[in-house]
Amino acid sequence: MRATPVLRVEDTRMFAEAAEVPAIVAAQLRDNADIIARAVERLRAHPPTLALICGRGSSDNAGVYARYLIETRMGVVTSPAPLAISSVYGGAPRVDGGVCLAISQSGKSPDLVAAASAARSGGAFVIALVNAEGSPLAQVADITIPLRAGPELSVAATKSFITSLTAIAHLVAEWSGDAELKAGLAALPEQLDAAWKQDWSPALAMLEAATNLYVVGRGVGFGAAREAALKLKETCGLHAEAFSAAEVRHGPMALVQAGFPVLVLAQSDVTRDDAEDLASEFAARGAQVCISGKIAGPRVISLPSTPGHPMLEPILLTQSFYGLAARLSVARGFDPDRPPYLNKVTETV
Repeated sequence: MRATPVLRVEDTRMFAEAAEVPAIVAAQLRDNADIIARAVERLRAHPPTLALICGRGSSDNAGVYARYLIETRMGVVTSPAPLAISSVYGGAPRVDGGVCLAISQSGKSPDLVAAASAARSGGAFVIALVNAEGSPLAQVADITIPLRAGPELSVAATKSFITSLTAIAHLVAEWSGDAELKAGLAALPEQLDAAWKQDWSPALAMLEAATNLYVVGRGVGFGAAREAALKLKETCGLHAEAFSAAEVRHGPMALVQAGFPVLVLAQSDVTRDDAEDLASEFAARGAQVCISGKIAGPRVISLPSTPGHPMLEPILLTQSFYGLAARLSVARGFDPDRPPYLNKVTETV
């Protein structure tokens, strides 16, 4: 009997596509400069009173990142748009003077297109951040910022998610005129290459036999925590739930007992100390805890992280995590390119 070939992580599309990210981001930042400038010219000429975010799955997680950047850097109240209001209930939001960021890899999902179209009809300036430039979503937008991720064949989105984050950061950096954030973006491609090479194998050992875990983030890093939890569900068959470091201290804390695995994704901003305190609290209960970056406390595993601008470090952590997720998927007997019951393009109504 012929033996079943052993899947190597290096042969998976997920791993190969994530490895392309540094070069793709460098090209995106260069090639989108003029488009970003046009979008910023409109935003400065007509400062939005509010911002709506439209997205599903990984794109919804990118929207969480956008919310923190827009609210902290621009002071504009930002909210996710409940897509079913337009696509199912036929509602149309009144958003005169608002901006709508619609984020998608394919730009095909009917509910996303309907929500963006309704927002535009309701008075919003619609910006589509989409990988497929000729998609229905791009056609209903006022301006399209291409993700420029190229073809993404793995069902699990990697490079399209990271390019969503970098396009958002590029837009906000120029909109705000934040010189430090601009400098951080210029350094990002090289840092992404370093992040891809980080060794997160201690987390692999912790998670290979796990059945449940928490992924914890805070502030601008919460979207990355949500994305990590989604990828662990999709590619590794793990029941992973994402919580903010504040929220998990309420009811969810009760489930954290001896042996419970926790992955903490912490960036080096004002939330870092709280993340370290939480990791130590979990470890004191006997939980298995990994945290990005070094920690002084005992019984917590430190995962090496690549430093950058604090608002951009969640992007770097996501890139390191994708290498872990691909390896973990294969170690648990899955094919990360073919998650069960999932398709590359999900067209919800």
